[in-house]
Amino acid sequence: MKRGVVKSQFILLVLVLLSGCASSGPPLPPSLEVPSPVTDLRALRKGDKVYLAWTEQTKTTDHQAIRHSGPTLICRSRANSMKECGTSVGELPPAAVTQKTSAKKQAPPPKTTATYSDNLPVVPGVRPEDEITYAVEVLNDRKRGAGLSNRVQVPLLPAIPPPSGFQAEMTAQGTKITWTCPSTLQQLANVEYRLRVYRRGLGNQNDDKIAEPDIADCAGSPLFDTSFEWEKSYDYRAAVVTAVSAPGKPAIEIEGDDTDRVRVFAHDVFPPVVPSGLQAVFSGPGQQPFVDLIWSPDTDADLAGYNVYRREEGGQAAKLNSELVKTPAYRDDKVQSGKKHFYSVSAVDVRSNESAKSGETSEMVP
Repeated sequence: MKRGVVKSQFILLVLVLLSGCASSGPPLPPSLEVPSPVTDLRALRKGDKVYLAWTEQTKTTDHQAIRHSGPTLICRSRANSMKECGTSVGELPPAAVTQKTSAKKQAPPPKTTATYSDNLPVVPGVRPEDEITYAVEVLNDRKRGAGLSNRVQVPLLPAIPPPSGFQAEMTAQGTKITWTCPSTLQQLANVEYRLRVYRRGLGNQNDDKIAEPDIADCAGSPLFDTSFEWEKSYDYRAAVVTAVSAPGKPAIEIEGDDTDRVRVFAHDVFPPVVPSGLQAVFSGPGQQPFVDLIWSPDTDADLAGYNVYRREEGGQAAKLNSELVKTPAYRDDKVQSGKKHFYSVSAVDVRSNESAKSGETSEMVP
């Protein structure tokens, strides 16, 4: 074979191989840059306002980074099966940051939460079981979107306004909470009304729910809170909760707007209960003279002990013990013969609040 023919075949083979390496298949269609639909829309109702939240979208439907974001439409409908937004009830502007593509691989941007609040519409003749549906739709800068988000339903029944006259004051029995009974409670089938009372310690971030009495007949007023700690400040607030229990459906709650917060300083200036049942018994002949005292135990949770007092006829009472007596009994071994002794006791709590003296008892020492 001639050298020129071999050389020509070799060159042809190389061209075929190079042609095969450069082949990239059919061209891909250009990205439409349509944001993916939101899938985690949430709704919270408080009073007659609805608070929506969702994760802002960062990807298009073809899994590319969004470069030209547009507005987000807030959609609302009386129909549970909302198919399209129609006329939106609100609109959020495009995201402030536009993502840029880069040949270098970058970490995904952090997820951020978008929020929107809406006032519920006033619907005449609404029933307890009626609901309203919300969805959002994210658009690109050409006002094109991939469809609605997941739908969320919110009860449509109007909330009950907060009760007036909400007060909280410290008493010996605990924080006394009072309010004026609402006059706008409708008697509806499968509907209950409760007063949800919250408490927050000064400096804390979260409220604790401490009680939820039925207020249809206002039988829960007043309410006493005894689960606090003394010498701390607390804020109290309350809201009326409308509880709807529709057959075959999970119960729903509509929490109304809050009362103003009322601050209470739990300063303990309240003494324990005055001891009772005090008795005195002389030791008897043939023994070293003393008088034994016993009384009914005090049941206060913060009791620290007792003080014992003695006086002579016509004199002033003086305390006998140098330290608090821990049990409801005491022996007085410093009695004087030929005298009548009068005794009384008091109770003292851990913050040194002392009760009044008990009724006196007496004993004659021969």
